[in-house]
Amino acid sequence: MNRNGSINGLPWPVPSQLDARSDHSSRRPEREPAPSRTGPAPLTVLLADVQPAIRQGVRSMLERSGGVSVVGEAATTGEVLAETSRYRPDVLVIDPLMDEPTGMEVITQVLRLTPGTGVLVFSSVDEDKAVTSAFHAGARGYLVKRADADQILRGIQAVAAGQAIVDKSIAGRLAALIRPVSGQRYYPFPQLTDRERDVLERIAAGKSNTAIARELALASKTISNRISAIFGKLGVADRAQAIVLARDAGLGQGR
Repeated sequence: MNRNGSINGLPWPVPSQLDARSDHSSRRPEREPAPSRTGPAPLTVLLADVQPAIRQGVRSMLERSGGVSVVGEAATTGEVLAETSRYRPDVLVIDPLMDEPTGMEVITQVLRLTPGTGVLVFSSVDEDKAVTSAFHAGARGYLVKRADADQILRGIQAVAAGQAIVDKSIAGRLAALIRPVSGQRYYPFPQLTDRERDVLERIAAGKSNTAIARELALASKTISNRISAIFGKLGVADRAQAIVLARDAGLGQGR
């Protein structure tokens, strides 16, 4: 070896250079981060109809559309309640007359189990009595079975968003159908019970749970439970949204 660190004229690497080469050669190439696949979760839907062909037809249409996941099917009231409790779907698409004599009562039972589930009636019947009963039971939408794929999908999306939707054959007479016969002012949220309406009226007026409990002579826990049920039936996430929705409908002005 000569003075300049070479052997027979060839450069001799110093230890630091050897270490750097060794580290570089053993290091695995870094992988690029996988692209993010996050996005809105699909709406979950439960289909309830006594006819398998109807269920299969709607399921196929929804699965082709994307953005909707059919989590289950039911053919009887018992199956509806069991599957709703199990999956807690965003929307229940149901022919409520599939299992007489229960009829529209199944809608009320579903909303007691899962207040956050929106109910869209999909029935061959568009008689006044059936439509009225469905909305009074808590349904948010009513479509007739001649509705096409786009109408069904729009109905599901609307109901999941807390909006009301009806078949065009019903729209012209809906206001008259759900207006009380007694001539009283039409109540904007027919899915609420009378006791829930009392609570919502006071929420719209800006009153606290404590004040509401005192006025109605009820326990605070009872008021909290009713408020949770109200939020679920109205499709709102919190008190602020409920207040905006109720005041837009004209509530809370007389208290």
